[in-house]
Amino acid sequence: MKHLLTVTDLSRATATELLDEAERFEQALLGREVKKLPTLRGRTVMTVFYENSTRTRVSFEVAGKWMSADVINVSASSSSVSKGESLRDTALTLHAAGADALIVRHPASGAAHQIARWMDAWASAEGRSGPAIINAGDGTHQHPTQALLDALTLRQRLGDIEGKRVVIVGDILHSRVARSNVFLLNTLGAEVVLVAPRTLLPVGAETWPARISHSLDAELPGADAVLMLRVQQERMNGGFFPSTREYSVNYGLSERRLAMLDAGAVVLHPGPMLRGMEIASPVADSSQAAILQQVTNGVHMRMAVLFRLLVGTQEAAA
Repeated sequence: MKHLLTVTDLSRATATELLDEAERFEQALLGREVKKLPTLRGRTVMTVFYENSTRTRVSFEVAGKWMSADVINVSASSSSVSKGESLRDTALTLHAAGADALIVRHPASGAAHQIARWMDAWASAEGRSGPAIINAGDGTHQHPTQALLDALTLRQRLGDIEGKRVVIVGDILHSRVARSNVFLLNTLGAEVVLVAPRTLLPVGAETWPARISHSLDAELPGADAVLMLRVQQERMNGGFFPSTREYSVNYGLSERRLAMLDAGAVVLHPGPMLRGMEIASPVADSSQAAILQQVTNGVHMRMAVLFRLLVGTQEAAA
């Protein structure tokens, strides 16, 4: 692996290896008073976020620091981007400053892929290696590390992903989390069901490896996991549903709906949660919810990704 841009680049074997590596990092950190491993000592990791983030940005920073990397956060609002600097110049500047890995979140779909192309072209022209590019979310396109940590959480809760039925609910149209999970879970052998109003389904969703439904009540019985999505109102221009109350009534995960799930079913949410709309507070705080476990797994999963990209497959195996 040179970059991590989309889950569709991951084979089942590679995805499983990343999940295994994340669990090895979790075990390596158990019982340590000082959570420090020397695995990335001397490496420089930079996060470049053009959108707000708490979980993704913090977990990448913690992951890098726990592996002894030098981690530098670059915020678009406080960088030369606010003065009109282009995405290409920003990326090349950070590489010239010594970045071994660039973790990029951008509102435009395809931004991480474009940066990777620029870096690869530069590296080819200079005859040396460029930085690893990790897509931390590009528009409504992909968020590969989120899908990986969700898969890790499901595997820990359910024992396996093969053959499990996962229901993804809500704003599919604007969700890079939904897109990433659909394709990764399919790769890992799960059955995926998308539940959303017609106005929140993207054009072409019927071609994805998932079944589409518009009734949440009909899909909950027998489901092994439910992934609730945030309604991304900041990306909406116009009325996609009549009111938040109606959305909650039809697509919110209430206590009544939680009772429709099997006792061993797991509830996921990538955050931030809109409590009372997408998910009821008692449900979010229930024993079936793995929302904080997702956050913890996010650190270990991103440790595995950084290690695989910066150290390599052979060294990782050793």
